[in-house]
Amino acid sequence: MKDLATKRVLSGIRASGRLHLGNYLGAVKGMLALQADPDYEALYMVADAHTITTPYNPEELKQNRRAVIIDYLAAGLDPEKSILFLQADVNEHFELAFYLSSLVSVARMQHLPTFKEKVKQHPKNVTMALLNYPVLMAADILLYKADAVPVGMDQISHLEVARKLARKVNAQFGLDFPEPTRFATTGEYVPSLKGEGKMSKSVEGSYINLDDNLDTIKQRLAGAPTDSGQGEIKLVKAATKQPATSLKAGKKYIDAQTEIESLGVCNLLILVELFEGAEKRKEYEALYQGQGIRYNQLKTGLAEAIYTELQPLQEKRAELLTDSAYIDEVIKQGALKASKIAQQTIQELRTKMGLV
Repeated sequence: MKDLATKRVLSGIRASGRLHLGNYLGAVKGMLALQADPDYEALYMVADAHTITTPYNPEELKQNRRAVIIDYLAAGLDPEKSILFLQADVNEHFELAFYLSSLVSVARMQHLPTFKEKVKQHPKNVTMALLNYPVLMAADILLYKADAVPVGMDQISHLEVARKLARKVNAQFGLDFPEPTRFATTGEYVPSLKGEGKMSKSVEGSYINLDDNLDTIKQRLAGAPTDSGQGEIKLVKAATKQPATSLKAGKKYIDAQTEIESLGVCNLLILVELFEGAEKRKEYEALYQGQGIRYNQLKTGLAEAIYTELQPLQEKRAELLTDSAYIDEVIKQGALKASKIAQQTIQELRTKMGLV
């Protein structure tokens, strides 16, 4: 039974490849903060079922779902403090998704901006799984009666679906699903190295992997677009605008962010602030207004700062790879703990829906 005094939080990362810097700053660091907060009960999954909503390689998926668990552990997530599990190991996710799908229209799903974007990306793979992605995400959240979800601004529309479904279930069947709120994290918007958009595993050249060595990080940053080194500082400062926490304000922030994404220097300065601090960023801003930035120096310093933070994770990961039995046990116990909560929720809903 959920402790009413404790808030429950759920988060997950798709198993579409090794974790990168964007996952680490935008998700994992927030997970670590919540894990350390006694006011929260944390569940962190590997969203392997969500991965199959777009084209994938089964053998790579098998490897990636385990690799994400290892990355979680290497980053500091503790299975004694948080529940770490594979989404596909808990069948109740799919059962609840089917029940919830009876409460939302096809038209509503088709009009979501994320669905339209995926259709453009994968025009030959427009499946029911892709259409139902937000419903499965809602099931992920509601299954554990999560109060808060650390998601990026691009997931605002999906979170609104979950909130709406929670209201519908409560109104029609007399249940007590919380309406999940967005938990904003520092570094949730990690810019792409390509100069526009956010860092993404689906965009080659846009990301830095958590296992990249110093030379590789330097090479990746070397390809990041820049300008002459001197320009309009007003736009550079706009890049630090904090994301809105309200669901209604979400689109406004995305529009403002899009306005500056064409300037590669903005993205570099965001990374400088995240890894070298606000003062270092101010130094570069001053140079940008004055004598100009030497981008080779900026990128070298930034690469070293990134590698310094990632090195302990890489060392821990190498250690974990030598203990396969421990990883197996973490995955097994995580599934058992998550299933215990999930089964209770499903039983409550099946009873109220007249299926028991």
